[in-house]
Amino acid sequence: MTDDPTQRHDLPLDPIIPVTPVAPVTPVGSADQYSPTPDARPEWARSVESTVPPTPERWYEPAQTSTSPAAAAAAAAPSSSDRGRRTGSGMGSILGVALLSAVLASAGTVFTLAATGNLDRTTAIVSPTGQGTNAGTLKPVTIDESSATIDVAAKVSPAVVKITASGITTGNSGVIPETGVGSGVIYDSNGWILTNHHVVQGSDKLVVELKDGRTFDGTVYGIDTLTDLAIVKIAATGLPTAALGNSDALKVGQLVIAIGSPLGTYSNSVTSGIVSAKGRSISTDGTTSLNNLIQTDAAINPGNSGGPLLDADGAVVGINTAIATNSNGIGFAIPIDIARPIMLQAVAGQPLSRPYLGISFLSIDKALAAAKKLPTDQGALVGGLDAQGNVTSGVKPGTPAAAAGIKDGDIIVKVDGKTIDSEHPLDATLSQFAPGQTVPVEVLRDGGTVTLQVTLTTRPQNP
Repeated sequence: MTDDPTQRHDLPLDPIIPVTPVAPVTPVGSADQYSPTPDARPEWARSVESTVPPTPERWYEPAQTSTSPAAAAAAAAPSSSDRGRRTGSGMGSILGVALLSAVLASAGTVFTLAATGNLDRTTAIVSPTGQGTNAGTLKPVTIDESSATIDVAAKVSPAVVKITASGITTGNSGVIPETGVGSGVIYDSNGWILTNHHVVQGSDKLVVELKDGRTFDGTVYGIDTLTDLAIVKIAATGLPTAALGNSDALKVGQLVIAIGSPLGTYSNSVTSGIVSAKGRSISTDGTTSLNNLIQTDAAINPGNSGGPLLDADGAVVGINTAIATNSNGIGFAIPIDIARPIMLQAVAGQPLSRPYLGISFLSIDKALAAAKKLPTDQGALVGGLDAQGNVTSGVKPGTPAAAAGIKDGDIIVKVDGKTIDSEHPLDATLSQFAPGQTVPVEVLRDGGTVTLQVTLTTRPQNP
């Protein structure tokens, strides 16, 4: 067991869930129970109670239509009739005075509002930008999260599958159980499913279960050499699918919803949360890292791996891939914009491939720029850092970067005109291109700007 900040989501079927015992509760009426002696009610309370009439059981009683002898005698009694007339006359006077007072009060209020100019004033509604706008009707500016979650669950759950992988393998992360369970999402109705690589890694048989209970044998079409993604194919048509969203447009604090099979048992479980951060990097086994991840506090558990992370419209914005060990509410998803190219390759019948530049680099932020006295606080610094903090070589021999003339210490600021910054890191930007494509790469070098033409190749299995 390694002290790994993340953990994978595939678990054996039917895991045992520990239950914390609850301390026994002392029954009511036991010898240890304390009941103070009630104090006698004060004399003033009793005197008030005697003068207040009880609240009637019903405010409106139906008219009496009884013609029994007792009822007729009661109606004919002179004393009862006199009391009824007196009571009715008194009540009518009270109601008349009350009505007159209400009318006068209302007229006074209207006169006051008209005199101050407030009678015809519209309500100022504060917009999300903080600017006031006068409007005659209210317009919603927020999402009803409960309704959005319900709608998304109903719309997308049929496209979320449970994947059971049989087989055993060993690797850097240890031994995958003989039977592991993960999730996946159908993105093409002809049986194309996107999931995590670690869900299907080393399996000799895959069983894909749909929400409606149907099961299919699955095959691994291909794995991604850049991220923890894989494409699975089943022999079926006319399947429900999930729409793809735009992960680049996600905002921190935005509502997101996760659907999957946590613990391999609770299929199509739905959880919701927010985008906690973007551009996160994690180490999965001490040597392999995943970059540009979406961090979310939507509950993600073992078995959710490969399931979709959705926005409020039900569009897939990420693929859930990992959770932070010993954490509560720290999960990570691969942005769908990074996954999109290989998804399209699979549907087109092409082998899965990624473009390759052939460098190691550091994403520049304000801290790195200040420490190394860099001319910019964004971009990608070609090279790495050694134990003493010195920049090491980052250009690998025989790669497209070397052939194009990229040098150690260069700062890549644009690729094909796209600015490289914290929202658009270099590897995520490069993933949008195809192997064999030539793209202009703009670098800062020796106080000037140089544009180099780089012809990308296919990323090797183990670069």
